[in-house]
Amino acid sequence: MITRRSFLKSTGATALAAGGGLPAMMTAMQARAADTTGYKALVCVFLLGGLDCHDTILPYDQISYDRYADLRASLLNDYAALPGGSSRARDQLLPLAPGNAAAFGGREFALPPQLSALHTLFQNGDAAIIGNVGPLIESIDSAGFAGNAIPAPKRLFSHNDQQSTWMSFEPEGARYGWGGLFGDAQLASNANGEPAFTAISLTGNEVFLSGEATRPYAIDSNGVQEIALIDDDVVALPPALAAVLREHFESVGPERANLFERDIVDASVRSLTANDTFNASLMDAPSPVTTPFPNSNLGQQLRAVADTINIRNLLNVNRQIFFVATGGFDTHSGQAQTLPVLQQDVSDSIAAFHGAMQSLGVDNDVTAFTASDFGRTLIINGDGTDHGWGGHHVVVGGGVNGGDIYGDIPVFDVGHAQDAGNGRLIPTTSVEEYAASLGAWFGLTPAELAAALPRLSNFTGGLAFV
Repeated sequence: MITRRSFLKSTGATALAAGGGLPAMMTAMQARAADTTGYKALVCVFLLGGLDCHDTILPYDQISYDRYADLRASLLNDYAALPGGSSRARDQLLPLAPGNAAAFGGREFALPPQLSALHTLFQNGDAAIIGNVGPLIESIDSAGFAGNAIPAPKRLFSHNDQQSTWMSFEPEGARYGWGGLFGDAQLASNANGEPAFTAISLTGNEVFLSGEATRPYAIDSNGVQEIALIDDDVVALPPALAAVLREHFESVGPERANLFERDIVDASVRSLTANDTFNASLMDAPSPVTTPFPNSNLGQQLRAVADTINIRNLLNVNRQIFFVATGGFDTHSGQAQTLPVLQQDVSDSIAAFHGAMQSLGVDNDVTAFTASDFGRTLIINGDGTDHGWGGHHVVVGGGVNGGDIYGDIPVFDVGHAQDAGNGRLIPTTSVEEYAASLGAWFGLTPAELAAALPRLSNFTGGLAFV
């Protein structure tokens, strides 16, 4: 059945401006000079719910580990009670050997065994860890935060608002995301012959991919999202009736007098045209991606991204931005039972995606990076953790300056200069700085980065992890 909601999802989320573009706006925009040579893609892997950074990058030197074990005693007891024993025991962790180890004054770090695939990528130089990233207005420490002397982002610790702030630098209700604004810069430099496929979402109409000219084109792990009533896989219609319905959705006939009706018709036509192009390109792909992916929601989303990158030439694009997401990271309780399974999926799915990019020969041209609502408290609530602020993230790709830890990983303790209370980390690297390194690699000029990241000038630190 088709409903108003599903119709709008298909015509809007699939390609509400499937022309990507708004050609008149693009013509009017001032020409810029983003680098559009070759092919490059950014892939945002959003971990919904707030990843516990303290249970992802763990202390490994004995002094730090002992303090960590003391603060999280009951949670570590839960891990120890699991079949097979604890994956958080120090002798079970995977130690990291970053090239910049000396920067941490003898402190050492490790990953849990469930992240073994990411650990291998890091050790091989194909992944970097970015420590303590999060939304900021300007640099702040615990004294500034406690005294309200320095402004902090609005609605901290709120899932929806902090997801939006990560994506757009504003709480829920923002119009543009930095992924979409990166797309705007590339479209203004004519990076893509077909603008519709600049920004591709596997989770619907995400603000991260929305720009002034860029709009998310939504697919799912099975391909494009068709209008159910004219989808051959859903409804078997006689050819004549199918043609009539197609004309209905394309609104063939007299031009509508109502401007809103015209916009809906225009979106529908662009959606259908983009879907036809995408489907035909998948059919004409020179060879399929054969890399095995986990049979999970995230694994299959990333497989669909790999399939889309495989047809980049048929889609006539040089620059693409993708958004995938998976949930379950709001681990207020039962963390020992749930988080390791999620971590295994994230690690295996991202590693499979990197392997697929290697098989396509574009691993140096595709960079995947994680993001999440926030980190979590170091102090546990019994068998789980509560909402935090800053968190640690990973960037993966052949073009990444891997094998190093960028930014900072504060001490595993409370009461330090970056503790907002209960071990909530106050970020030392802003999302703008994180995004700026990705954007520079993507080909944006300093002026374009400043336009897409309006608070970037508030921060003096620069990261060059890619």
